[in-house]
Amino acid sequence: MKSIPRYRTAIGRAGLSRPVRIAVEDGVIKKKSTIFDYGCGRGGDVKLFNKLGYECNGWDPSHRTAEKCVESDVVNLGYVINVIEDPDERAETIIKAWGLAREILIVSARLIEEESSLQGYKLHSDGVVTNIGTFQKFYSQDTLRNWISQTLNENPVAAAPGVFYVFRNAEGRSAFLEERSRRIHAIRIERAGELYKDHETSLQSIVQFLSIRGRAPAEFELENTEQLQKEFGRLKQAIRVVRLAIGDEQWKEVAVQRADDLVIYLALSQFDSRPKLSEMSLPLQMDIKSFFSTYKNACASADELLSRLGMEGLINIKCMACEVGKMLPGSLYVHVDALGLLPVELRLFEGCAREYIGRVEGATLVKFDRFEPRISYLGYADFDKDPHPKLLFSYSVNLQTFRIKFRYYGDDANRPILHRKEAFIAKDDPRYAKFAKLTKSEERHGLYEKTSRIGYEKEWGDVLQRKGVQIKGHRVVSSS
Repeated sequence: MKSIPRYRTAIGRAGLSRPVRIAVEDGVIKKKSTIFDYGCGRGGDVKLFNKLGYECNGWDPSHRTAEKCVESDVVNLGYVINVIEDPDERAETIIKAWGLAREILIVSARLIEEESSLQGYKLHSDGVVTNIGTFQKFYSQDTLRNWISQTLNENPVAAAPGVFYVFRNAEGRSAFLEERSRRIHAIRIERAGELYKDHETSLQSIVQFLSIRGRAPAEFELENTEQLQKEFGRLKQAIRVVRLAIGDEQWKEVAVQRADDLVIYLALSQFDSRPKLSEMSLPLQMDIKSFFSTYKNACASADELLSRLGMEGLINIKCMACEVGKMLPGSLYVHVDALGLLPVELRLFEGCAREYIGRVEGATLVKFDRFEPRISYLGYADFDKDPHPKLLFSYSVNLQTFRIKFRYYGDDANRPILHRKEAFIAKDDPRYAKFAKLTKSEERHGLYEKTSRIGYEKEWGDVLQRKGVQIKGHRVVSSS
């Protein structure tokens, strides 16, 4: 076979490529980070990053050969390994890229779900040659993870389907994983006394810290400690004023919620080499000491939660007890914004899937199978604006076999649609009233008389036509 024209795989782009965009959203790439794009193609990401004020360089064997490979905080190996037909060269490439990464290597490749979109390809090496003569190797999520792990002798973290992070040090890795299990807790000011009102601006740093870490801050953990000491004499006095303003009950409630976050993080870490306490950031060490006294106690709580998760019928019991989400005979559907309100067991159940597949971009609902070890991520386009959103895609993760099934519905002529959107979100969600009002109006017009016929676009359209109405915005209006 003739030489494979790898240069043809480089494409132009109007925005950041998917892997680095995800890394920016995850906080992996920070404004102060230096970035190197190894195998950058035509340099689209390099140009865009520099335009956005980041320090970014790149090298490519076909398009940017004159550039030097330089060590950087973050190195991106974006869709490079899947275009290299020689397995040995593929391994050499990731090893070279890893050698340049001071903090994090981002590795991405095309997944086997994309292979079906190819036409006229031929088998070659361990992949295929496309109809334009380029090589592509398609990976499963598990195959890609294992290859990275075996080649670099490091445990990668799934960022998204087909995208992994490899961290240089254990502290950075544990900080990222812990943050992924953390909720931001809404703090209500119950009794704002005069002292709180007079110093509300400076006291916000304590409120914000509490919403993230669930405990009182130490002096070195706040940027405005000196200002608070000037106003209150001691930081402890400022903390006391905040505690009075939010109330003891809420303070304790936030602490319990934060402890649950930590237990979930430690439970998930058991699947992939739980870190030593010394490998965690100081704030995280302080969190564990505050809520559990010792790391041993924290790990014991995590292990006990893992043990409960394996109990037969537990997931169904917890689904039935949920106060948020839409219950169907075999599943519970919950909006991604409401996941933090679920029982700790269901949060861990979903966390197991997320640790395997990463964050699914565009996912709107999470489907909990009540009787099988399976989580599905469902993407509905325009959930907020469309009164009856249409299903765009689904990712299903079997937590026993770890098989992933992907299905794209965007081209289907008759897609599944949603009704009763308020059922998927929390009752205090700002969208709840509008969604619930539409549902009541649809019920008054008799649109839900036969619910078995309204789950798809065409059937729903037929019902609307028979009833002589149409949906505009989130209102039911006459068709005449």
